[in-house]
Amino acid sequence: MRIGIFGDTVNSGTIDYVVNEARQVEVDGFASYWVPNIFGHDALTSLAIVGREVPRIELGTSVVPTFPRHPMALAQQCLTVSAACDGRLTLGIGLSHQIVIEDMMGLSYEKPVRHMRDYLSILNPLSRNEPVKYRGEAYSSNGALSVKGAPPFSTVIAALGPQMLKLAAELSDGTVTWCTGPKTLATHVVPTIGAAAEDADRPAPRVISALPVCVTTDIAAARERAATVFEIYGSLPSYRAMLDREGAAGPADIAIIGSESEVVERIGELSEIGVTDFAAVDFPGSPDEAAATRAAMKLTLG
Repeated sequence: MRIGIFGDTVNSGTIDYVVNEARQVEVDGFASYWVPNIFGHDALTSLAIVGREVPRIELGTSVVPTFPRHPMALAQQCLTVSAACDGRLTLGIGLSHQIVIEDMMGLSYEKPVRHMRDYLSILNPLSRNEPVKYRGEAYSSNGALSVKGAPPFSTVIAALGPQMLKLAAELSDGTVTWCTGPKTLATHVVPTIGAAAEDADRPAPRVISALPVCVTTDIAAARERAATVFEIYGSLPSYRAMLDREGAAGPADIAIIGSESEVVERIGELSEIGVTDFAAVDFPGSPDEAAATRAAMKLTLG
């Protein structure tokens, strides 16, 4: 299992902070650095800058919402980022949430699975520097891009429900999950996407899991902090469905919290159930907890 770090400075800091955070992730020996695309710096633009400064690790988005960007426009941006980072980009895309797309952006969230199928049918050939000719219900395109020096980029989907997991297996390189606990990964996500990939005669998919992590001696305080920091995810329908599958009241119940050895053991167990990549979302309550959490994560590198 490949181990990465989920950065937070793309929303909380300057671009210099983002570059420094990614550089430290690489120095510490991790395989990947992942950033969200929410309401701070644009994730892909940030990774283009990081790619020029941090030369080795995989750079991923988790995730870029699809509805606000035409797939041809997103492919052009991603090819530019791929050129800037020598092909180390993994594009994570997702539907976002109805409350964001409709209430905040004023766009339609109609038929999300159809939307994603049309989206990938256009994005995929362009991601390989191939022309596209496709007519769908949600999107149609007939054209090509010419981004010199841009290697192809990989795409994974934030897929949680059965239909989206099947689509991820058929038309992408895998899935990236958040707020999805180990029981749900083992009994739902991994077998569903794996079976769909086999049925479609596709390579074994990546299953990239992101979960909150904190090494601490004060379990109660860390759980309370997790419940506060990640509270919103317990009310968003797609994550709520995964928490209900897990039997979890909220995100604090699936956070990886404990001693160094406990955290290392629980992360290792994810590999045993078929998770191919893990990205830690640390939420320390003090500098000491931050250092202890990073030290534990480095131990998972083997």
